[in-house]
Amino acid sequence: MTEQDNLDEIAKALYTINRHAKTAPDPKHLYFIKKEAINRLLKEKHATKVGLHFSKQPKFSNQYSTLLVRVAGYYFHIPPTKEDFKKLQHLGELDESYRNPQAKMSLSRAKKVIYQYMKWKGKKSTPKNNWKRSTSTYFTPSSLGKMEWPPTKSHRS
Repeated sequence: MTEQDNLDEIAKALYTINRHAKTAPDPKHLYFIKKEAINRLLKEKHATKVGLHFSKQPKFSNQYSTLLVRVAGYYFHIPPTKEDFKKLQHLGELDESYRNPQAKMSLSRAKKVIYQYMKWKGKKSTPKNNWKRSTSTYFTPSSLGKMEWPPTKSHRS
């Protein structure tokens, strides 16, 4: 696989991770690996900073800017640094002409590609919703949903 093919694969993986992060119930890890991979690509000169955009969805009605980065034929936004504000042109409102091509890749494949690129050695994740991991001695599991239906005993006496 050539370096350009590898870069295209990484860009498709980032696109897939970003797409899933936008709809994930807890997207922190996905956004984290996206940002780390893009920063590494920038450092290795495999990505270029295009400019700054105003965010499409301001937090608490406060407008803020994001950094537009190009990786292969794909564009991504990450948080800018103070240096970016000094060195880069502000492009104003989000320009819809920066559209990414469609990519077909599963999230698990995309994460694998990015983990390999970053030489990731993260912690093993623990199963979610594992209520037994609570260390509190006062923890009582909910009894909701454990009632018999239809009721076998009448409460009217």
